[in-house]
Amino acid sequence: MAQHNVSKEFRGSTFRTETERTAWTNKRQEQALEPELPIVDPHHHAWDKDLGRYLIHELAEDVYSGHNVVATVFIECGSMFRADGPAAMKPVGEVEFVNGIAAMSASGKYGKAKLCAGIIGHADLTLGDGARPVLEALIAAGNGRFRGIRHGVTWDSGNAAKFGRRQPPRHQVLDPVFRKGFAHLKPLGLSFESWQFHPQLDDAADLLRAFPESNVILNHCGGLLGIAPHENRDEVFKVWRENMRNLVQFPNLTVKVGGLGMTYCGWDFHLRDIPPSSEELAAAWRPYVETCIELFGPNRCMMESNFPVDKESTGYGVLWNALKRITQNCSPAEKAALYRDTAARVYRLAV
Repeated sequence: MAQHNVSKEFRGSTFRTETERTAWTNKRQEQALEPELPIVDPHHHAWDKDLGRYLIHELAEDVYSGHNVVATVFIECGSMFRADGPAAMKPVGEVEFVNGIAAMSASGKYGKAKLCAGIIGHADLTLGDGARPVLEALIAAGNGRFRGIRHGVTWDSGNAAKFGRRQPPRHQVLDPVFRKGFAHLKPLGLSFESWQFHPQLDDAADLLRAFPESNVILNHCGGLLGIAPHENRDEVFKVWRENMRNLVQFPNLTVKVGGLGMTYCGWDFHLRDIPPSSEELAAAWRPYVETCIELFGPNRCMMESNFPVDKESTGYGVLWNALKRITQNCSPAEKAALYRDTAARVYRLAV
């Protein structure tokens, strides 16, 4: 589909099924760069829904595409919630489901990588103190693999609002009841995935200031937007960079560097007949990746795939090539931190 035939309103998605996205991304094949570099992929999903499956077979096919992925971390995506029982406890089903994938991987029948070695689930923190029994149930369901929760708070005045599964209020993390729920994470040894859009990063700073000892992981370079009303990429970059700089002061925060293949970032890669090369992706993503590393340092950054969501723009192997191109001048110690060590430390993985 040529870009000039696509309306601005439609450019947010090509509505491909998982099978169609795989066929499209397979049109671009590259040999893995630095194939021996160990990778802990700290952000991927798994699901079986209307647009297709991304379960252990699909995950393993991507993981073994030439790069040395030694372990992965599953991040909640609203998959396999329980159909029955109390609403607050329905997300426990997702952790039960993913723990099954991890158990399958632990058998060794799906290769040497420890798939879903860490699990991030969802608990509704607006339950306040009522979130505690949910968190305890999630820990039990994780069978030693559960590490924390994500309660997405993505809000935007423009087109990005329709991308979220939930429709939270603008300043969700400032709500006192939400913070009552949040306060139960650290005593239980759990982390928090901070997922918001880049104009909301001041709220993330306020939350970090209130909970300076909680383990917080910023998702997707802070939630970069590039669609209406955020089309001015130069202006967006300035705002984003300043908001990110304001977060450096919080040592309990680490940053996931990736998630830049999502359509709301504003690229046109998903509209092409042939997926972009890793050189093209590296050129587009470099300012954001390099800024994250410059601000936070390799020991507070971890490279992520965000698969299969970033499959909207590229294949798994090409994605890692793009990130490796951007970091090619980093030292071996810096690369070790960016691709394995930071994630292993933050998620307490033995790799």
